[in-house]
Formats: sequence, C-alpha cells, structure tokens
Amino acid sequence: MIELRSDTFTIPSKNMLHFMINAKVGDDVWEEDLSVNDFQKKFSKIFSMESALFCASGTMSNQIAIKVHTQPGDEVICDYNSHIYQYEAGGPSFNSGVSLNLINGNNGKLNKNLIESSIKKSNIHYPKPTLVSLENTNNKAGGTCYDINDLREISKFCKKNNINLHLDGARLFNAIIATDTIPSDYGLIFDSISICFSKGLGAPIGSLLLGSETFIKKARRIRKIFGGGMRQVGYLAAACDFAFDNNFKYLNEDHRRAKKIESVLKDLKYVKEILPVETNIIIFKVSNVKKFISFMKKNNILCESISTSKVRFVTNLSFDDNMLEKLIKKLKFYSKFDI
Repeated sequence: MIELRSDTFTIPSKNMLHFMINAKVGDDVWEEDLSVNDFQKKFSKIFSMESALFCASGTMSNQIAIKVHTQPGDEVICDYNSHIYQYEAGGPSFNSGVSLNLINGNNGKLNKNLIESSIKKSNIHYPKPTLVSLENTNNKAGGTCYDINDLREISKFCKKNNINLHLDGARLFNAIIATDTIPSDYGLIFDSISICFSKGLGAPIGSLLLGSETFIKKARRIRKIFGGGMRQVGYLAAACDFAFDNNFKYLNEDHRRAKKIESVLKDLKYVKEILPVETNIIIFKVSNVKKFISFMKKNNILCESISTSKVRFVTNLSFDDNMLEKLIKKLKFYSKFDI
C-alpha cells in the first residue's frame, strides 16, 4: 500500500526502536528523565532559545503556548488556514477563552501590513490583541514557507506593539530545508516555537515547545493542567532525537518527489488547479473527489480530501522512487475514468 494521506503514518525503523530501548529514563514530572532533559537542552541550543518542554503533540504545544501568552478575552491574530483554527477542535476558545482574528493571507502566510491593518484601535468594545500565531509550513495552504525576512519584519512590528509572536512549526524542518535557513534564525525571531517530530522526521510521537526560561516554567504548569505530565517518557524523546539526527537529511527527497508529482499533475486535463508545491504537500482540485480517491484506493494508493473539491498528497519517509513511478502511472491512467 502506498501511503500519501499524511507524513504521520510512518513506522519506526528497527534502528529507531533500538535507540529508544536504550534511553536513560526517569520521572519527567519530577524533571528527572535524563533523555528528556538532554533532548530539551539540545534543541534549546540548536534554536538559540533558553528552554524547551517536551509535549505529546503539536496541538498540545500550540495550545499551551496560547494559554501562556494570553488572558481570557484577548485576541489571537492568525491566518484563516492556520492549524490552530482549522484543526485544533476550538482549543483557543475552550482552553484559553480567547477569540481569533482570522486573516486571509497569501497562501497561508501573513505579512506585517496585513497584521497591522487587522488591529483595531484601543476600545473597550474590542478584544485586546496579545498574540500573533504563524504556521510554517502551512498545511492547508499546501506546505508553503515564509521568507525569513518577512518573519523578521513581523517580529519587529510585534515587539514594537507589545504583541507576542508564536510559531506553529509542525513542519518547520521542511521549511528550513526549502528556504536554506537554520533553526537559530527562527529562535531569534519568535517568543515561542512549537516543533513536531512525528511528521516529516518520522518519530512515532512528540513535539517540543521552545521559549524563554520564564515562558517554559509557566508552560510546564499548563502542561500539567492539561494532563500532559508524563513519566518515563524518555523512550519517546529518544525516538524524536533519533529522527532528527538520522532523517532530517531525507526531507529534501520528499520535496523532490512532491515537485515531480506536481509536474505530472500539471499535464493532466482532469486536474483543475494545483496549489504551489514548495515542500512535501501537494493539494490539487479534481471534478469528483470521491471518485478519484476511490480509484486510487482500489489501486493501493491512499490519499485524502481536504474539501469537497481538493485532494491532498503528502510525501514522506515511507514513499520511495518505486512508489512514485507507480503513482505517476495511476495518475495518468485515471484520465480514462474521468468522464
């Protein structure tokens, strides 16, 4: 079976499992899990941030960040396609009591001018904007990446206006590869960063929340409130550590294969539209989504719809060049059935 629904379906390799088994663990609620402590310190240094907190998921780390940065009644500014709005089950309002100021950005990306124009004048009738949340890469917009200079400009504006800046970096490592940047570039820009290891890097679970020592101290308490305090979780932190050290280099291959799929789709008459492909996500429009997905499934290819007219492919560690060629043949063959 060819898996293209998401990059979250990958299975740990034997080497990763061996590395996990040999982790040095303790009780992380007591901050005594050596593998977790080392992992947090390692990535704090890599991102040039003071501290980090291991979390079960990117949704959890995003929600913790929003809770720490805001007070009930505040406003969070984000793009309409943001994961915190589209796919986190109303978490900002449920967990933090905040409203979202949704902006229609450019393929999931905001800029300083859009943010500035969305802020209302100070008035008791309006919520107070205290946080801007950006997503890099943007999932629903097709894996688009921010230009690092645009991020710097947004950061400068936020600091000037006493607004915190959070990065939902679920696929930040993909953006780093695609834009030829380094992790510390982002650490110098954002007040907090959520990074995920269970997507492109292929770990079974785990995300990190990065920020200042004061921020992470508060975040640790919120994680406990959310039920996210974990015990001998170093086995999972070890999987994330292994994933970064061994699989980061393969992200560029995911991007290469995604661009090849894009080039094929452009020549197929049944494909009505393709979002720009920058990383490992391909989103395209077809006339009959259910028919297309059913055809692919019958041919042992799994993909997913993100709307009534759009299909998403996500290239990943388990998708190789042989699978790519099989997919291309089926994409071309489908033309006979699109009647």
